[in-house]
Amino acid sequence: MPGWYSSGTLYKGLFFLVLILLALEYLFGSITETKHFFIFNATRESTPEIFQRFFRTTVYRVRQNSRPRENFQVRIPHQEKVVQHSPLVSTFHLKKTTKSPPVFNITEIPSTNNSESVESENINATALPPCPDVTNNLRGRIEVLKSPVPSVQELETRFSWLKPGGHWAPETCKVPKSVAVIIPFRCRGEHLLLFLQHMHPFLKRQQLDYTIYIVEQDGDGPFNRAMLMNIGFKEALKIRNYDCFIFHDIDLLPEDDRNLYTCPPGQPRHMSVAVDIFKYRLPYPAIFGGVSAINREHFELLNGFSNSFWGWGGEDDDMSNRIRYHNLYISRYPLTIARYTMLTHKKDKPSPNRYDMLKQGPKRFDKDGLNSLDYKLIQSKKNLLYTWFLVGIDPPR
Repeated sequence: MPGWYSSGTLYKGLFFLVLILLALEYLFGSITETKHFFIFNATRESTPEIFQRFFRTTVYRVRQNSRPRENFQVRIPHQEKVVQHSPLVSTFHLKKTTKSPPVFNITEIPSTNNSESVESENINATALPPCPDVTNNLRGRIEVLKSPVPSVQELETRFSWLKPGGHWAPETCKVPKSVAVIIPFRCRGEHLLLFLQHMHPFLKRQQLDYTIYIVEQDGDGPFNRAMLMNIGFKEALKIRNYDCFIFHDIDLLPEDDRNLYTCPPGQPRHMSVAVDIFKYRLPYPAIFGGVSAINREHFELLNGFSNSFWGWGGEDDDMSNRIRYHNLYISRYPLTIARYTMLTHKKDKPSPNRYDMLKQGPKRFDKDGLNSLDYKLIQSKKNLLYTWFLVGIDPPR
């Protein structure tokens, strides 16, 4: 065989070997880049932005195909306005695919600096899709049980889903507004247990981000319901920046879960419109008592409740006057929705000077309330069923 042929074949073999190696390198690099591309896209698809866009699209389709329930209107006195509430719509619930972010920490009552809890809320807000305005978990008319009275242990076992401090919030969606339920309290142990038994499932069905606060007056002096509600407002804000406050008498239990425990953006709301002992009629159209909802901005504008009413009566009428004085108006659900059962109890002694205080009210609105609050926080504790404040307040001498 010629020498040139042997030498040429060797060079050709080396040449083809180099081509094969280059081809393999190119092919391997392409596969690697493709793999990185899919990993990158998979990571992007798991971000909250993509998740929320998918959720909104799916909810829109479900709402388009669902039949809304019957609308209802709310008549507003004084200005004769009508608020049209959105119909109850079917909602779409996504299965939990990723680990939920922690709910705000309430294992310890912090100081007045609540920047850490606010930061935690902001982090949680970006991790969950928004909750619907009205959930389809509502039943309408519900039974109110007055007996038997449950024990604390029974309620804690039954409501093991609660977080310490009487707090609950949905884990699959983010509620836009947080709610603090403030209850003035003294010597009503059985009523408290019946209240907790009724209200925790009630508020959970409404899919609220809520916490129940019990504000107990120490001692046996004259009871000051309004001051306790002001204290509850102040102390709750030290724990969290709540948007909505429900001031709630412990002896009133709602009969219809369509009576939403939320705060309207434009006006305060009187919740306990129709009570059984009044044959489900509104006895005093101007009243703002029993159970009422008001947002933080409006409550601070009104300077809260008056601290000057010791004993029964007067503080609700004074609050109604403050609302009108600041050109706000009281909204209400219809009598068929805002129905309450009152637990029987012995009435406190009436405030002897309540009528004189009401007449002098406009002179005191800007100096009698949140800005003149004087009290001592004796003890605070976070039980599973509620957050408890024991406070000392001194009547005027």
